[in-house]
Amino acid sequence: WNPAIHHRGAARPCTAAWCCMDSRLLRSAVAVLAGLLMCVSFPPIGWWWSAVPALGLLTWVLVHPKTTLAGGFGYGFLFGLAFYLPLLPWISGLVGPIPWIALSVLQAGFVAVFGAFAVLVSRLPAWPLWVATVWSLQEWLKSSIPFGGFPWGVTAFSQADGPLLVLAQLGGTPLVSFAVALLATSLCALVLQVARWVGRAPTEPDSNSDTGELITAVAGVCAVLLMTVIASPGVRRAAVPTDQEPVVTVAAVQGNVPRLGLDFNSQRRAVLDNHVRQTVQLADDVRAGKAPAPRFVIWPENSADIDPLANADAAGQIDVAARAIGVPILVGAVVARPDSTPTNPTASNTVIVWDHRNGPGERHDKQIVQPFGEYLPWRAFFSLLSSYADRAGYFVPGNGSGVVRPAGVPVGVATCWEVIFDRALRQSVRNGAQLLAVPTNNATFDEAMSEQQLAFAKLRAVEHGRYLVVAGTTGISAAIAPDGREMARTAFFTPAYLDVDVRLRTAQTPATGWAEPLQWLLVAIAVAAIGVAILQNSGFVRPRRTRRETGRHDKGVA
Repeated sequence: WNPAIHHRGAARPCTAAWCCMDSRLLRSAVAVLAGLLMCVSFPPIGWWWSAVPALGLLTWVLVHPKTTLAGGFGYGFLFGLAFYLPLLPWISGLVGPIPWIALSVLQAGFVAVFGAFAVLVSRLPAWPLWVATVWSLQEWLKSSIPFGGFPWGVTAFSQADGPLLVLAQLGGTPLVSFAVALLATSLCALVLQVARWVGRAPTEPDSNSDTGELITAVAGVCAVLLMTVIASPGVRRAAVPTDQEPVVTVAAVQGNVPRLGLDFNSQRRAVLDNHVRQTVQLADDVRAGKAPAPRFVIWPENSADIDPLANADAAGQIDVAARAIGVPILVGAVVARPDSTPTNPTASNTVIVWDHRNGPGERHDKQIVQPFGEYLPWRAFFSLLSSYADRAGYFVPGNGSGVVRPAGVPVGVATCWEVIFDRALRQSVRNGAQLLAVPTNNATFDEAMSEQQLAFAKLRAVEHGRYLVVAGTTGISAAIAPDGREMARTAFFTPAYLDVDVRLRTAQTPATGWAEPLQWLLVAIAVAAIGVAILQNSGFVRPRRTRRETGRHDKGVA
């Protein structure tokens, strides 16, 4: 019996297992698993905590010694597909599977670019910090291009029910996303350090790079935890009533639609009638003492899909509802523009302050309109590719302050799609909004999409320290406090109304003023890190070797 031979024989299964663990197949599987974990961090599942292991596992794949730039691109793409395909299936119910897959592939492409750059900057000292900033750069890019960007799936929105939501008050979505990424990359670095120590020979000394990496990782975790602790009391105080904040009662009406789907347009009169009927019911309940009298009422986007400024019958129905309740109604309407023609029927997606005495008054014309839905970019080209192109609208973006004043209350309005974009409600609050409203049309989507959109609204309430009211045609309508807490909500696809007391607030949060500069700072740091990494690595297309691999190679040559 030869102990050396026995040792080598016993080592073979371990070697085979290690080779399997070290394979591209395993790294690909881990990237897919990470993408799925990122998906379930969002509603309707809402496992907010899974965003951290998701980015941590992706980081492990990207910093692996054998992952090249091309490999990082591929692993990032796999992560992106596993993330976006199950996140966005409601799009297929709207326009079919091809646009859903195409959009998911496009979004996965941004993560693929992140993967390549992450491999590059992971060769720098303090790499957990640079990888996290590159993730922020990726999210900024996807939220900006093409056609105005698609912020759906931004990491911050997965944290609507998690402890890191409080960071939105300090730095908005840029800070929340960066904090999740930094926590993930730092924890990944800590785990790698522990694994390295366990596998190191007793006589092998620690290197300076190992020590620096450990310090960066610990500092990253501590920074995220410290910021969360600092921000938490301010967010809790934002929801505590004070004598200086006036209380108003606001109602949101959810009239519902006869059926879900794109054909809600053919149900326009029925949808309007439903909202009139539910408002009259609210008025009856107020007179009966079953509900408090509201200061004003919020109807959803497209609740009056018949232009009430041009159609006397639609205007008459809204007048019936406004006179019944006796207060102004924010009416979501489709309004034809003066330059509209039969071949180019341009329109504004508008929220009109409909006074119970004087009729239509102030209005907010939606400023960020949805490509391929509310309008079709390159219409002549895309019309050749799909029959669904004919269903896209002719909406034109408006302009204005983002604030209307029903019954004298400054209300910031972000209509449906606008709530995803940082600049929409930031503009409203800077222009004096003391309460936020998100009228939305969910008639073309499903409950999962509505839950995701509600998460966006929760983050906006915390970000700007304002009470926020969501009014949806089919749900989910909700009232949200400045700490992100749901005060009330309706069921999906059910006629209902909310009647809640909210407080008007004038103080601005740090995020209202500083989230935008913070976003640019993170982008600048990421670009600088990428530039330094390119200059520092002349042969950066080759796979890296660890110090241990290099040492073994040198000894073999010797």
